[in-house]
Amino acid sequence: MHEMMVAQSLMAIISDEAAKHAAKPVAAKISCGTLNPINDEAFRFAFEAIARDTPYEDLRFQIEHKPTRALCGICEAEFEVEFSRPACPCGSENFKLLPDAPLILEEIDFQTD
Repeated sequence: MHEMMVAQSLMAIISDEAAKHAAKPVAAKISCGTLNPINDEAFRFAFEAIARDTPYEDLRFQIEHKPTRALCGICEAEFEVEFSRPACPCGSENFKLLPDAPLILEEIDFQTD
């Protein structure tokens, strides 16, 4: 399961950051492209499974999906692709998709006492 590997990697990063700050993480935000093959529910399930009985058991995740972007071959505008109507705002259907946004750990919130 791809989501399990991602969850394990994020757990390791969060654990390292928690040790650096000597604090307990309570929330984290990740972002990825819309075409990223991460399934939100499967990811949350995987993270909950590996976090069970650890200090990260109650960690809350916010997952933001960045829109897919394209470059118009006519007016050269960069725009967000609406897959229900794949065209540039200028009306052209001549465009190329830009690389999907990578999976990024955007932030970690730590418990303050």
